[in-house]
Amino acid sequence: MKPKLRYVELKTGYSDNGPAWIGLAEFSKSGQTVYFNGQAFRNIGGSGVAGNFIDVETSDEYWISAIKKDGNDRHWAGAGKVKIDRNVIDFYQSLVGTDWLNSSQFELIDILPTDKQKFSEIENRTMN
Repeated sequence: MKPKLRYVELKTGYSDNGPAWIGLAEFSKSGQTVYFNGQAFRNIGGSGVAGNFIDVETSDEYWISAIKKDGNDRHWAGAGKVKIDRNVIDFYQSLVGTDWLNSSQFELIDILPTDKQKFSEIENRTMN
């Protein structure tokens, strides 16, 4: 499965104001695990308190979704800047139909690569 642009927000301990990122996410063959910014997230569907994925290492809940075309990815009750990977800005802007980013809403960062093999070993060890 090819990488896709995703919105990722930490929910555990933050409700709708958690740290949030936009960047390219990679997926496992089954699509049940998302790899993003040095982390791996397992799909928990509707069984979470506020999120739809959990961090494989910490069990923190995250909300991971596709990018909204209106640019309003945060929950309506949420606040705080969204960190966006500087390598996807042009792609993001083409999806939301704008040619600029509001500096009060976004912070430019570099998203870290993820060692998928490390997480595959963690998940397989957990299953045995």
